[in-house]
Amino acid sequence: MDRSERWLGIEAFVAVAECGGFSAAAERLGVSSSHVSRQVAALEERLQTRLFYRSTRQVALTEIGNTFLQHCRQLQDGHDEALRVVQDMGGVPKGLLRMTCAVAYGERFIVPLVNDFLEAHPQVRLEMELTNYTRDILQDGFDLAIRLGRLADSRLVGTRIAPRVMYLCAAPAYLERHGAPHSLSELAHHDCLIGTADSWIFEAGGREQQLRVQGRWRCNSGQAVLDAALRGFGICQLPDYYVLEHLASGALRALLPNHQPPNTAVWAVYPQRRHLAPKVQMLVAHLKAGLAARGEYASTLVE
Repeated sequence: MDRSERWLGIEAFVAVAECGGFSAAAERLGVSSSHVSRQVAALEERLQTRLFYRSTRQVALTEIGNTFLQHCRQLQDGHDEALRVVQDMGGVPKGLLRMTCAVAYGERFIVPLVNDFLEAHPQVRLEMELTNYTRDILQDGFDLAIRLGRLADSRLVGTRIAPRVMYLCAAPAYLERHGAPHSLSELAHHDCLIGTADSWIFEAGGREQQLRVQGRWRCNSGQAVLDAALRGFGICQLPDYYVLEHLASGALRALLPNHQPPNTAVWAVYPQRRHLAPKVQMLVAHLKAGLAARGEYASTLVE
């Protein structure tokens, strides 16, 4: 078999596996569905095995197909890595940079810093998706994601670019009506403003503790939780970037400081690669420096 023939059909196979169908794979590759189908069929013929189960409604990998996919991805990663090394040898940030971040944090902190970076590096083009859904950056082709909290995906590399401190707090008006809790157990008798999670994290006895809270108010927006807290609706637990200025002004009061949860972090996350493109590497450094400067300013608000 000619060496070049060994690669035929692999790109089409990976596209079908990742897109879940021949039509979607064809759209990704910019070819016809029949072309993709022929390439995959020829690949199966060469390998003398079936890679997909096909029906009129869906396409699913066989067990052998799933194993083959992992190896093909490694081949593609190596190919893409080789191209990036050559293209980026000049060390100048350039080309398309695709990134994603949570909406509120992205709008308030990340986008302004990214825009500063683009002004300084006009050869970089940006596609940013702000979403509160955790995107699969490997499958969806992102170069970079900004994640908040703790990292769980071992396929990714994470660089800590800023701390993230959680505060339990309430408005003076609420505390005048209901009093302040003096222990974690007393939270059960208070109106808690629930955001995306109804279990809050605290530190108790040197260990992390999760406490399920209850309340008559719930919304999956941190900004909305903050507004409700400022109006005196109840007690909230929010990250520092929402509440520091309100703690400084007295509009909110911090509660149970001895149980403040362990710091989490803001992370720049990208696929595991030996060579990181200058556009990503330099943007991560820029974000880290910019958020550090903001953190130094924010810390003066509550001193």
